[in-house]
Amino acid sequence: MQTGTKPLLFVDIDGVLSLFGFAPDAVPEHGRWLQVDGILHFLSEDAAGHLHDLADLYDHVWCSGWKDRANDHLPHLLGLGPYPYLDFGASPGHWKLAAVRAYARDRPCAWIDDDVNDAVRDWARGRSQPTLVVETRPATGLTAELAARLRAWGEGVAARP
Repeated sequence: MQTGTKPLLFVDIDGVLSLFGFAPDAVPEHGRWLQVDGILHFLSEDAAGHLHDLADLYDHVWCSGWKDRANDHLPHLLGLGPYPYLDFGASPGHWKLAAVRAYARDRPCAWIDDDVNDAVRDWARGRSQPTLVVETRPATGLTAELAARLRAWGEGVAARP
């Protein structure tokens, strides 16, 4: 059970930390190819650094199909975690939304993912607590600009009375 006072940051992995879809001659500079459970991933060291930098403002939660496997691999590969993780069941509108809604309850939260749809955006707009949805491009993931947006938003939430 989560009890923190910082806003939650729901973190997808594929398309945020594990990049894909870039041209073969445009491999990102700061990262490395690694096999995770027999699948080749390009893990972004830049995106990992941004998540490290946001840890003072947010309680991170893995929000990925990797589920508990994120904690099996990412603490060793990128120094991230272990963090709580979501387990997904049936969810109308978006396959992750019911789990995010249940975990977030009445806490402010941000959600960074490369797969966002109108159901997620509508949920975020309709919440009584501050909520930010940040959509990444899978080829670039969590960039410095997106991390700055998360930082500014998190600082604004922290400054609320």
